[in-house]
Amino acid sequence: MDGSAYVVLLAALFLGTYWLTGIVRRYASRQGILDVPNGRSSHSVPTPRGGGLAMVIVFLVSMCALAIRGAVSANVAIAVGGGGLIVAGIGWADDKYDLSPGLRFAIQVAAAIWALCWLGGLSELNVGVACIHLGPVGFILAIIGIVWSINLYNFMDGIDGLAVSECLTTAASAFLLMWAMVDGWLPSAAATGANMDTMSVALVTLLLVPIAAGFLVWNWAPAKIFMGDVGSGFLGFVFAVLAVASENSSGLPLLIWVLLLGVFAVDATATLVRRKRRGERCTEAHRTHAYQLAVQAGYAHEQVVIRVIVINIVLGVAAAGACLWPRAMLAIVAVCVLILFALWRKVVGHHERHAQLHDASGR
Repeated sequence: MDGSAYVVLLAALFLGTYWLTGIVRRYASRQGILDVPNGRSSHSVPTPRGGGLAMVIVFLVSMCALAIRGAVSANVAIAVGGGGLIVAGIGWADDKYDLSPGLRFAIQVAAAIWALCWLGGLSELNVGVACIHLGPVGFILAIIGIVWSINLYNFMDGIDGLAVSECLTTAASAFLLMWAMVDGWLPSAAATGANMDTMSVALVTLLLVPIAAGFLVWNWAPAKIFMGDVGSGFLGFVFAVLAVASENSSGLPLLIWVLLLGVFAVDATATLVRRKRRGERCTEAHRTHAYQLAVQAGYAHEQVVIRVIVINIVLGVAAAGACLWPRAMLAIVAVCVLILFALWRKVVGHHERHAQLHDASGR
């Protein structure tokens, strides 16, 4: 495929996702598949959910088409497509019937194992200054990472436009970095054959950009439809599996993917640890993520999302620097994570002080 063919493909993916999301929205409304406000919600009116189904369908169909043409490796397509279909299926069922956490977890683990079997596990981890040999332990760590990615993405899908904007910016940054590696603009440990595998992962990642843009039209505040578990869990799975595939191809290191997803990774992880330390049940609905607290403080959904987009752009630049100077990779990632954690603490601390003042004035 030449450049013009890819432009046509990306435009078709955008329009196809936009059109199909409208169909899913009408179906969800008729079937009563609605997100009714609860303790975790940052919206006030019932809204159709499950719109991520449109993203899943367009993504899987386009990826399979590229795999048939030989532009995407069969192993990557089967790992992402097969496991993604499993995760999306359980997510869609959960959107309709509210399944138990235990059942969702078991199926997520199965999807992770499926993907890793096709990718050959995760035997090494590039940290810039060296490659750490993980052996069989890498397989277990990768399962944990994939399952956590599925759930953290679901946790972070709580306000209009946030999860899909994260997908768009992360996918765009990851694709540009991998393309620069293959094209020689950034250093890469990949040989010629491995470069082909890296480009395969890059093309799959690129598909997410117009698909996310097509859904964002519907999901931007005020959202007309939510992506639901079918979309959020699917995106979390896809990013985690692509990160493993990219690491295995000696392309974009897994650590860089974590950096690009830093906003979600830090907010979800820090909030979970905070709730566990307080003895709260992690399966209960809540509104204590930093992005939710920002909305409660008076920021509009789009204001929070725009700030996250800006942070993601900065993280993309930092990721390019880490790729350009591999020996500084660990330091750059560590500094960025510490800054993100400091921002998280600032938002949470502000909310806690405001709550204390409110309680004091109430007494």
